Amino acid sequence: MISLRGLTKRYGGTLAVDDLTFDIQTGRVTGFLGPNGAGKSTTMRMILGLDHPTRGRALIAGRPYADLRRPLRAVGAMLDARAVHPARSGRTHLVAQARANGIPVRRVDEVLETVGLTKAARRPAGTYSLGMSGRLGVAGALLGDPPVLILDEPVNGLDPDGVRWIRRLVRDQAAEGRTVFLSSHLMSEMQLTADHLVIIGRGRLLSDTSMTDFLAAASPASARASVPDPEQRATLVRRLMAIDGVSVETSADGELTVEGSTAAEVGDLAHHCGVRLHGLSDIRVSLEQAYMDLTARSVEYATGGTAERGRQ
Repeated sequence: MISLRGLTKRYGGTLAVDDLTFDIQTGRVTGFLGPNGAGKSTTMRMILGLDHPTRGRALIAGRPYADLRRPLRAVGAMLDARAVHPARSGRTHLVAQARANGIPVRRVDEVLETVGLTKAARRPAGTYSLGMSGRLGVAGALLGDPPVLILDEPVNGLDPDGVRWIRRLVRDQAAEGRTVFLSSHLMSEMQLTADHLVIIGRGRLLSDTSMTDFLAAASPASARASVPDPEQRATLVRRLMAIDGVSVETSADGELTVEGSTAAEVGDLAHHCGVRLHGLSDIRVSLEQAYMDLTARSVEYATGGTAERGRQ
């Protein structure tokens, strides 16, 4: 587990990270979200001992990163996919990391195969595309088969197949009991990948909750129902409209959008009225919309539209 307690970082007069306290649990993918300038990269750097906190602490399995004797065996991290000497081949880069951490060199070829870089392994890293550099960074994170993975924007530059590959990889790692801490600005992918969310804005903690609870809290009670029979549809609409706080809209194809009631409540009422349904589901906002609503007042580099939302 990764534990942050009162983690704070100040650069001169700028407070980059402000008293962050949360835990990153094992066995799940924790998504780390926040606007540009929110302090995500600084937080990750402090967890990895690359920046020193002004106050507070970040511990991995109860210890500071600097106290880990073989860091790559304890924590696999990718913060900057391009942080590789451009003249070194991908394989040479990983071999150097392996030898510095007491990892058998045969492991290098295993992780190169895992990330799909076997054929490009002996090419200079400077010739790699952004997506290939990302794969090499993930290979380095996996090298020591660590119980903790910290990945900053691992889907950058990847094609759709590569994005799906990262999704499967991190979910498989969590399913094996590892701690996975993942940042990304690709909201649609984060919604499919993360089990839990930590969201910060202007260095402060805004949310620390499960993906399910976050989306549920951001979604008002509403449902969508398909009623094929016009008479039964009219009956259901009439009964729904008689409930305080409920409104119903009917589309041209007969689908009902019910505001103020959940799918379970609509289904119970339909059953009571003998109305046959062909479809019934809750309406949930997307992670992107829920995130934008939460962070509207925390955007440092705001466009006119974002700034306007933040004043509402």
